[in-house]
Amino acid sequence: MELLIVTGMSGGGKSTAVNALEDIGFYCVDNVPPKIIPSFIDLSKHKKEMLNRLAIVTDSRGGELFSDITEVLDNLDKEGMNYRIIFFDTSNDEIIRRYKENRRSHPLLGGDNLSLKDAISKEREMLLDIKERADFVIDTTYMGSAQLKQKLASIFLSPDETGLSVQVMSFGFKYGFASEADLVFDVRCLPNPFYVQSLKHKTGLDQEVRDFVLSSDEAKEFHKKIVDFLMFSLPLYKKEGKSNIVIAFGCTGGKHRSVTFAELVAKTIKEKGFETHINHKDIEKKYR
Repeated sequence: MELLIVTGMSGGGKSTAVNALEDIGFYCVDNVPPKIIPSFIDLSKHKKEMLNRLAIVTDSRGGELFSDITEVLDNLDKEGMNYRIIFFDTSNDEIIRRYKENRRSHPLLGGDNLSLKDAISKEREMLLDIKERADFVIDTTYMGSAQLKQKLASIFLSPDETGLSVQVMSFGFKYGFASEADLVFDVRCLPNPFYVQSLKHKTGLDQEVRDFVLSSDEAKEFHKKIVDFLMFSLPLYKKEGKSNIVIAFGCTGGKHRSVTFAELVAKTIKEKGFETHINHKDIEKKYR
């Protein structure tokens, strides 16, 4: 089991980090008092398949309960438990700016009539020990969510896992729109094999249909321009920290033109080194 303890300053980016860690494959538990951490570890030992990678968030929101963190970490060390600590920090000015922007209240602003600056100083003191023990300290002052996600991927994923996963799908407009898609290409502008008797009951998985769909110069040029666009844009999505993208091709019934283009484009994307999956959403549906 890979155990990660996530902590840091309020407003330091932990919420964004949790979303990124879940995308990476961590089972994340938020706002856990330190004393309960061993219970989650015991649970994971009985649920190894589900809790392969466990990330536990513990921080100053626990108030006085957080004071147990040093004792809990010391006990984990004595037991020989392997874990890593990641601490998210940011400048005081940036914390103030973020709290003004989201209009939430700092967890240490309570009955002590503290100012936000005082609360930040108090929190830094509370977190001093765990920050010194941290394996990773990430300063998010000048870091956007995409950069933070990319940073976490570089730490917790192997090089071959950090790429963009692309799902290419075909669908038929007559059965509804592909609402899950990030990019949609409408190929209904091309001649329809449905109206050729010998091809009507075949699909874009058959070579005869593919040959027909790509028989015109316009279809070949259309395919080339789509591939050129994707080869330009996919690295940009990856650079911005997107881990998954769905590319959909739609025709009338989702059997001929869309399947042909989905198959051809998926093959090209895979050859370019992207992790690629293909799904023909409506290929098995009966004509109506």
